[in-house]
Amino acid sequence: MERDTTDLIARARAGDHNAFRDLVQGHSHELQVHCYRILGSLQDAEDALQETLVSAWRGLGDFGRQSSLRTWLYKIATNRCLSMLRADSRRPRTAPPLPEAALPEPTGTGDAPPWLEPYPDVLLDHLVDRRPGPEARYETTEAISLAFITALQLLPPRQRAVLVLRDVLGYHAAEVAHMLDTTQESVHSALKRARATVDNHLAHSSTTGTGNRRAARHPDTAAEHRLVARLTDALERADLDALIGLLVSDVKLSMPPAMLEYRGIETARRFFAASTFRPGRTYRVVPTRANGQPAVALYLADPHASVHRAYALLVVTTAGDRITTITGFTTDVMTRFGLPRTLPETD
Repeated sequence: MERDTTDLIARARAGDHNAFRDLVQGHSHELQVHCYRILGSLQDAEDALQETLVSAWRGLGDFGRQSSLRTWLYKIATNRCLSMLRADSRRPRTAPPLPEAALPEPTGTGDAPPWLEPYPDVLLDHLVDRRPGPEARYETTEAISLAFITALQLLPPRQRAVLVLRDVLGYHAAEVAHMLDTTQESVHSALKRARATVDNHLAHSSTTGTGNRRAARHPDTAAEHRLVARLTDALERADLDALIGLLVSDVKLSMPPAMLEYRGIETARRFFAASTFRPGRTYRVVPTRANGQPAVALYLADPHASVHRAYALLVVTTAGDRITTITGFTTDVMTRFGLPRTLPETD
């Protein structure tokens, strides 16, 4: 394997694009997830990955093998993400106008930033066998939950990068200092502050404790399948009482890019009655998964055509047989899940 890598590097340095593709393709998926963790947006992560690969191609002659190829690529990707954050070039920066429905008064401002996007589970399958380094505090796929990604977005960029490199990927402090061109003391200081912020956010993201990082990506269980089936049935029958029966008492609803939060079961009832379950609306539901969590795509019946049109993607956090959090996203994200824009009308 070492000989193959050395040969590919030599050929790539000589201008062989195919050799370069073979050299980096085994790292591309994990680099994209790394960029997603730092940036919180799949679209931005894709841009950062492409810029990382271009930079690696141009800089391959400077790769001196003082570190592994993987570590070198992570250094480039991390600094590319930090440059994007410094340039403040990400989108969107402000929330769009509220939906046409007269929504109830929110209970507060949501902590999910406007640019937050879900990450399709199908893209995580490439990471299953990738073990984090010995310094990691999180399993590779644990640190992909929406609660964790949201917590990361609360951090200043440098703290965000340090925490991901140390606690998710498991790099030693000296390696992180080299990757970020800083001192180990600076790394330790940034990590201490970052851990405090993230741990506090996860501890308080749900009073039921489901904000804990250990609640993230777990195997599909029979209980989860039953819960998703009940959620699908409630939505397709427009049964508000059945939906409310699936929620914990302090359920939290949010809908990036609008920075609004609705907390509590009675508030949730008013919200769904004013929006999703308005009179005359009917839906079809397609289950999927995002960020290691159950998700459902909603399709609203078009009264003027025999189709259901994409309406929203709901990502849910569960605890046993109840839903603790629902995060709704616009139809813009649905094509990344391989979901169609319309579904035919059923008999």
